[in-house]
Amino acid sequence: MAKPIKETPILYDEDAYRFEMAARDVVPLPDEEVDQMWRDYEEVRKWCAPGVLCNC
Repeated sequence: MAKPIKETPILYDEDAYRFEMAARDVVPLPDEEVDQMWRDYEEVRKWCAPGVLCNC
């Protein structure tokens, strides 16, 4: 049986500030890296049984 999921903690003070700053400073991946990740994902999907990685 699966374990219950813990409630998401609420961030206060310094923790909330650090989280907010980290969320603002997100740098998107280069297009080449995203494309490579999609190619890798599609390759892994070929190895899996139908419906394992998605409901396709």
